[in-house]
Amino acid sequence: MTAHHALPLAFAANRRIIAPRSDDDPLMQYAFPLITVLIWAVNTAVTKASAGVIFPAEIGFYRWALAGLLFTPFMIRPVWANRAAIKPLLGKIFILAVLGTAMYQSLAYFAAGLTTATNMGIIQSLVPMMALGLSIACLGNHLTSGALLGAILSFAGVVVVVSAGNPAQLIEHGVNRGDAMVLVAAASYAVYSTLLKKWQLRLPPLQLLYVQILLAILVLLPPFILSSKTGLNASNIPMVLYAAIPTSMLAPWLWMTAIMRLGPSRTTLFFNLMPIATALIAAATLGEQLALYHLIGGALTLCGVVLAERWTTPLRSKAR
Repeated sequence: MTAHHALPLAFAANRRIIAPRSDDDPLMQYAFPLITVLIWAVNTAVTKASAGVIFPAEIGFYRWALAGLLFTPFMIRPVWANRAAIKPLLGKIFILAVLGTAMYQSLAYFAAGLTTATNMGIIQSLVPMMALGLSIACLGNHLTSGALLGAILSFAGVVVVVSAGNPAQLIEHGVNRGDAMVLVAAASYAVYSTLLKKWQLRLPPLQLLYVQILLAILVLLPPFILSSKTGLNASNIPMVLYAAIPTSMLAPWLWMTAIMRLGPSRTTLFFNLMPIATALIAAATLGEQLALYHLIGGALTLCGVVLAERWTTPLRSKAR
């Protein structure tokens, strides 16, 4: 997710929040998740471009502070009116804010100076696989044949990319520090998604998002205070605005709308298109070179998406 967004699998994880609809134009239904993925992919390129222009702790704080400020006129009243339901959940929401909002994106900003946007996008495609593994281990979910094979293909694609097409290199030299940060970020988001599904917090999605943002601002304030400062200027203000408005505000709404129209499972599959979209945008805007191993990794990820969507045979059914 490269670092990018912030709440992709999040609302898909809570299946009780919204029920799928099937009465709309199919093309419009698919437009919502596709536009969301495009926003996130551009944000990955923005994250990479921010390296050297603004300190990671700065953009991480400014991004959520601005999003929180802009959300407040619309959300403060409903959140205050619902405070009796929110207060007992603050401990859990705080954990979610640390994992899915503060830690996930902050690691991406720190990684941006050490790896490419293309690598970030492809590595983040591991999030669905990680979340799937955690849901099986912690929630007792069942695997389908397509989901299992799709996860394997996705993992293989990431190995190809991280090793620059030479898996033996990983054994000899290990993982690049920036790539390692993105892997940790992906793991934190997978844990976030799993906890969100496990806890089933009975709050309206936008209220949950708003409270997470407020708590994330508190978490990010100390690193911001201690960090060196570039200050806001003409070079980095557009980056902060993009991270705050399309990525932090518009994308979550589009994603929730997609879940309502397509259902959680089908919507989440679009998340795996991130590597391809990110690679193309990074090549066009940052001049990053698409190597053969990037193409192979992207192809493996796309194959995983198709298999997970089309091959839904439960694995356990064969054992009966």
